[in-house]
Amino acid sequence: MKRLSRTLAALTLATGICSPAFADTTLNVHYPMPGFFKDVMADISTKFMEENPGITVNFVSPSATYEEGIQTIMRQSGTSEMPDMTFTGLNRLRILAERNIGMDMKPLIDAEADMKAQGFTDQILSLAQVGNRQVGLAFATSNPIMYYNADLVQAAGGNPDNPPQTWDELIELGGKIKALGDSNEGIDFRWQGDDWMFSALLFGAGGAMLSEDEKKVAFDGPEGLAAFKLIDRMVKEGGMPVLTKAAGEQAFAAGKVGFSLQSTGGLRNTIKNVGDKFDLRTAKIPLINAETGRLPTGGNAVVILTQDPDKVDAAWKFAKFAAGPYGASVVVPGTGYVPNNELAAKSDEYLGKFYNENPLFNAGLSQMSLMVPWYAFPGSNGVKVTQTIVDNLSRVVEQSATPEEALGDASKEVQRLLPRK
Repeated sequence: MKRLSRTLAALTLATGICSPAFADTTLNVHYPMPGFFKDVMADISTKFMEENPGITVNFVSPSATYEEGIQTIMRQSGTSEMPDMTFTGLNRLRILAERNIGMDMKPLIDAEADMKAQGFTDQILSLAQVGNRQVGLAFATSNPIMYYNADLVQAAGGNPDNPPQTWDELIELGGKIKALGDSNEGIDFRWQGDDWMFSALLFGAGGAMLSEDEKKVAFDGPEGLAAFKLIDRMVKEGGMPVLTKAAGEQAFAAGKVGFSLQSTGGLRNTIKNVGDKFDLRTAKIPLINAETGRLPTGGNAVVILTQDPDKVDAAWKFAKFAAGPYGASVVVPGTGYVPNNELAAKSDEYLGKFYNENPLFNAGLSQMSLMVPWYAFPGSNGVKVTQTIVDNLSRVVEQSATPEEALGDASKEVQRLLPRK
């Protein structure tokens, strides 16, 4: 019997035939925001497994938001529950880096001979770097744009073919749409959930979150005050109601909101939800300062968490595939995110013809030159800092505090939460 076992083993090695139980590597993968990414992840993983039959991608329970996602990974870190890979919000990569959670991909990148040929330029790689550490590969990248109901714009006396170029024009037209009555609202500014849309106003004014040495709050200067005052004007003059994220999406899709200011990442869902109820258009989002203004890069990066040497190679293959040209060619049309891979953006095999055929996606693409990293606060209180900013923005939206009061309180609380260096 022993001789037979040895003979079978030798035959297995010689012929390359082996049991799937031994050949397969299973990667447990976590991701956030299934409303955006469930179908995208299914498509990418299916294609990847077809091309890599020895690797199985198993998705674990997704998280509703980036904030919930990073909290989940933090709780599971160092335990058997931690997945092999995760997709982390770009502004939360710093939390992983500061705690040495996950792999530094830099040695893996250095070992590749053709990363640029695969579409991974230095600029694209920098989106998921923290210091000298390559925490991940950017998977989905976005910027904030203006969605608008061309029918309501026209009814309010505006020109749908020439949407507002400035915040003053946008607020004025929003107020006119509100004045139409019939439960119409002027503006839905997506301020809830995180500080990303606030940073769109702050960076759009040429401001910064913290001082260069990261010891002091910097958003409490004139740029931050301009951002808080603008939100106040949206409410008072632009017809912006107090809406949750879900309620805002529903109201816009129902044709009852003139302008929705949010991520390009919601474009595909918006197109689907609007259907033929009204003439949906998109345009660039205004900047408070047209000369110095910039826009934050939203989205997430794929991160390798496993330290198991038997899984690292498989995880690296999946990371490159998901963040590579095929992944980007699925993410962009499937969501609305802008290309995170240069090869995908330029090649006719992937997205080269897509934008000419899908003009609603051009607004985000046209703003790529303005994109700067989504700021990540230092220290262990990053999520609390974000919530502090959101809570004080809500006070302005609810008209329970003036912009000056809310900004002052946010500044004091964030300063208290910063690391004491």
